[in-house]
Amino acid sequence: MRVDVEQDKCVAAGQCVLLAPEVFDQRDEDGIVELLDARPTPGAREGVREAAEVCPAAAIQLVEG
Repeated sequence: MRVDVEQDKCVAAGQCVLLAPEVFDQRDEDGIVELLDARPTPGAREGVREAAEVCPAAAIQLVEG
C-alpha cells in the first residue's frame, strides 16, 4: 500500500492523526496533514484505510499493491 495526501484539500480535521498516528501528523502552524510514512506497515494499514474513508476533504488517497 502507498499513501498520498493532498495538503491543499486538507481541512485540518485531524481524524487521520487519531486513527493512524504512525502515518499522519499535523503541522503545528495550521493543522494541515503531514505524511510521515508513505508505505505503512501491515499493522497500520487498517487505521490508514479508515482515515481515508472518514477524511471530510477526501485528501487521502490509497494505492494498493
